Amino acid sequence: MNIIIYGTQYGSARTYAKELAKRTGFDVVEYTDVADINDYETIVYIGSLYAGGVQGMKKTFSKLADPTGKTIVIATVGLADPTVAEYTDHIKDGMRKQLPEDIFDAASIFHLRGAIDYSKLGLKHKTMMALLYRKCKSIPENEQTADVKALIETYNKQVDFIDFTTLDPIIEAVQ
Repeated sequence: MNIIIYGTQYGSARTYAKELAKRTGFDVVEYTDVADINDYETIVYIGSLYAGGVQGMKKTFSKLADPTGKTIVIATVGLADPTVAEYTDHIKDGMRKQLPEDIFDAASIFHLRGAIDYSKLGLKHKTMMALLYRKCKSIPENEQTADVKALIETYNKQVDFIDFTTLDPIIEAVQ
């Protein structure tokens, strides 16, 4: 049995998960609705980057007793360009803190670009993003990381970087 699990704040991870389910025939479910992942041979987790971590990933994989013999694929969804190694290295460092070592080591990790529409953010998230934007703007340009630059470039805009062709390597990993 195979499953796609997603964690999303505003929908980009869900969009990718549902498209991947169409292409693979795997079941798809939100992480809050997962009872037991131990029965699955292939586990694909697609999670939005949120507040320094991957939405729902830690909670989901805390339910996995033993990754031995399982195919584990984790895809993050964020705004910064995933072809920038500095950005993806930073994400992986955060993932190491959220996952047990055996699960992190067993996982194939991918990074996808998402979307954001500031007009649809709730007050709490608008306030958080405004504070983060101000902090990022205060960083000297030559010290800005790829994710800081992406936040500055997209702040208070509606942007959509979703690209279903970036699912192709994930499909190859699970076949």
